[in-house]
Amino acid sequence: MAGHVQDRWTSPKRDENGKLVLGKNGKPLREKNSLWGKGDRYKVRWYDPDGKEDSKSFPDKELTKARAFLTKQQHDVLAGTYMPPDAGKVKFKAYAQSVLMGRTKDPSSVRTVTSNLENQVYPFLGGRYLETIKVDVIRKWFGWMDRQKRPPSNTYRRQLFDMVSSILQAAVDEGKIRTNPCKDKSISRPPASQRKVQVWPEAKMRKVHLALPARRKIMVPLGAGLGLRQGEILAFSMDNVDRDRMVYRCTRQLVRIHGKFMWKLPKRHKTRDIPLGDGLLEELDDYVENYQPVSIMLPWGEQDGKKFETVNVLMTNEQGGLDSGVTINDTVWRPAFATAELDYNPDRSDGMHALRHLFASSMLARGVSIKELSVFLGHSSEAFTLKTYVHLMPDSFDKARLAANAMFKPRKPRAVKESGGMA
Repeated sequence: MAGHVQDRWTSPKRDENGKLVLGKNGKPLREKNSLWGKGDRYKVRWYDPDGKEDSKSFPDKELTKARAFLTKQQHDVLAGTYMPPDAGKVKFKAYAQSVLMGRTKDPSSVRTVTSNLENQVYPFLGGRYLETIKVDVIRKWFGWMDRQKRPPSNTYRRQLFDMVSSILQAAVDEGKIRTNPCKDKSISRPPASQRKVQVWPEAKMRKVHLALPARRKIMVPLGAGLGLRQGEILAFSMDNVDRDRMVYRCTRQLVRIHGKFMWKLPKRHKTRDIPLGDGLLEELDDYVENYQPVSIMLPWGEQDGKKFETVNVLMTNEQGGLDSGVTINDTVWRPAFATAELDYNPDRSDGMHALRHLFASSMLARGVSIKELSVFLGHSSEAFTLKTYVHLMPDSFDKARLAANAMFKPRKPRAVKESGGMA
């Protein structure tokens, strides 16, 4: 394979007639030229798989290193593993941004991913060249996150790790780096936190319901009676109620991106039909008698050709407009806990999402299957629903005992444990 190492500081020696002067070994002698001592001395030249010449320079006294580099480049070309020497001289942040441009255009997803990178990845990795991000750098990134005032949770850290790994894998696939350090055997993917969902007692739900302002009370039945997410509650419309089938067709959510409201499909683009209880429908009808729905047109935040959508929104503010979830949490939801004389936990256990958990718990307690519940909640899979709510499922031991007793009927009454001993 063609290629050579050029000594830039010397030139072939010639006699007065311009002929090359040969040494005892029969090779041309060399002498200092005008470049002597200026810049790197050795320039390696070789040809890439497309036949294009490439080069890399080495300083004085590194001839052996330059020759070894040439040999490696020639070997990689022949083996089909060739990588341009400057391919990895791209900073992580610049490369990550170019990768993300080719992925999802969903504004909410872009905003979330960008925020995660800006907060937890770019400050440490953003200014580093791809070729310098090795296994030790990933370990140091882990340590950097640990030293923060509020270290990210294991679940969040796992999401960040997967994000960084996918970006570095794209760099491998594009031939910018040889290996993905996140996939090294010495690096462990952060474990996901296994925090169990804490379900409110029904009495707590009733207290919060009573404490909410009249115009906002409908949030509780929509969350606990239909399992809607906050954005789906804010986008609720009576036009999606099918009274014949007694279902609510959840087809949209309200989001706010860069300060602008817009309609979008529900999370993961999963529309769904949710059974509608008679009592809940009565609550909705009663609410409409006092607060008429308001027709609101907003941009449609999906790339499906539709630009705008007009929705007859059930719950609006006093001015007939919309409030963001953040505004409602700060001005309506949390103050209701104080009115109800309830402590408010700052984590998600007391957020509006608690109503959705209460819905799930109620469904499971009354025999709704995980498969059905997954559909009603709009989850990505039945496995996710099971992992989230398995601890809320009714105890199967009693059912199993009844099944066994059906085959081998007991002849004696089972002893019952009391405070004073066995009866």
